[in-house]
Amino acid sequence: MKMLSCVLLICVSFMASAQNSNDLIVKTANGTLEGTMEGDIRTFKGIPFAQPPVGDLRWKEPQPVQNWQGVRKADHFGPRAMQRLLYADMIFHSDGMSEDCLYLNVWAPAKSAGEHLPVLVYFYGGGLITGDGSEFRYAGEAFAKKGIIAITVNYRLGLFGFMAHPGLTAESKHHSSGNYGLMDQTEALRWVQKNIAGFGGDPKKVTIGGESAGSFSVSAQMASPLAKGLFAGAIGESGSLLASKSTVALKDGEDYGTKFMASVGASSLEDLRKLPADKLLEATAKPEGSHFSVMVDGYFFPEAPAKIFGEGKQASVPLLVGWNSAEADYTALLPRRTEVTVDNYKKALQTAYGDHADEVFKVYPATTPDEVRAVATDLASDRMIAYGTWLWASLHAATGHKPVYHYIFDHPRPPAVTDVNKPLPTTKQGARHSWEIEYALGNLATNKVYAWTADDYKISDIMNTYFANFIKTGNPNGNGLPKWDELQKPNPTTMWIDVNTRPEPFKDTQRYQVLKSLDNL
Repeated sequence: MKMLSCVLLICVSFMASAQNSNDLIVKTANGTLEGTMEGDIRTFKGIPFAQPPVGDLRWKEPQPVQNWQGVRKADHFGPRAMQRLLYADMIFHSDGMSEDCLYLNVWAPAKSAGEHLPVLVYFYGGGLITGDGSEFRYAGEAFAKKGIIAITVNYRLGLFGFMAHPGLTAESKHHSSGNYGLMDQTEALRWVQKNIAGFGGDPKKVTIGGESAGSFSVSAQMASPLAKGLFAGAIGESGSLLASKSTVALKDGEDYGTKFMASVGASSLEDLRKLPADKLLEATAKPEGSHFSVMVDGYFFPEAPAKIFGEGKQASVPLLVGWNSAEADYTALLPRRTEVTVDNYKKALQTAYGDHADEVFKVYPATTPDEVRAVATDLASDRMIAYGTWLWASLHAATGHKPVYHYIFDHPRPPAVTDVNKPLPTTKQGARHSWEIEYALGNLATNKVYAWTADDYKISDIMNTYFANFIKTGNPNGNGLPKWDELQKPNPTTMWIDVNTRPEPFKDTQRYQVLKSLDNL
């Protein structure tokens, strides 16, 4: 009897192992993948979604990925896009760096085969010049544990993703150039539509999300006709391309590309495409190679994004969007060596706004140095990121025909683990740019730098649950959570996310209306 029990146990274990092995095999339109188990989550890393954009494909639209034979191991991240290391908080786990960078990563609940689960496709931040889908703060495990398939997507950056040139425009059948990094994202969304059912996902329940440059990207995908029908919801954390200075005209981009070509000694596109990627990347460290921009190219963007949203031509999908309470420091407006006084603040406004300085001062007033620090932080944050994000939210609420949910994240990070015994600041810091990522994505534990507390985990659980509910239903509300109203309702509120998460009246509309009136100056 004892021997029979052992045999049965071995058989059950073998069957479970075989079942798990079968769960890790997924057939896509281009070939078969084999993933791995991370705890009880299936992961598939380094999946190609387009051909490598190298050689003649450098500075061209992404091309559909080619088929492969046999079973492709999807057990490690692919290479990150060409980029300089600019931010100390970006910790990559990618397989090196290469122009061959168009890969995505999937986290899926272990028993999702044959199901129709909601999907999140997340675009990383980094100013469109750095970043990668392998950062642990973007990992999809927390969402997968809540029944969501999470995906991170790599896309071309900087020079490789956003260079325009008259020659590139001439060789394009669309008579445009630039915006290749945004087209990479769209190609990834097409891949998701074709293949996500094989992982247990529902192609009709895809939400796109991102932070900073990733949020810019979400607003871009909503505005572009190329991405219509590829997603059903959108999440934006701190950033959009709707402010007038967020994009440039194609002609301006072409002129900049022409100057860059001359700066590296290339006389033709053929010569430029032959230059090693490392040499081109090195050239972007110089002033003449550091300002490649998103363009209104007539193809990805038929018109400026704000005009597209203003006329209701964007994707009509629910939007969850917000920013952090102190995205930038007041020293972005008043240099650090400048004494903090009301007079110096007014001088800074004069420099920034000229004849309109008094108009701005009326909605960002200050009478003491402490008030200057507070209000200059507000204005610096608005100028950096919050105004453009507000414009996105307000225009979509007016013309998008779908709910908009707005938040402000206001929780300061705790001290670093090495600083836990140092005194805390005597004044409230607010939340700086990017501080909400680990909270929203449920990844506090992946960041070992900070001494997270019970309050931090409480906030993360609330914020991550709001996001998960929105991904599943297009509405962040759920049992046990403070009620989150739509922005369209009379007397709109914003969800103020901190230790005491609660809806608050949105009080800053007048400020943003003034900035909007000055936006085209």
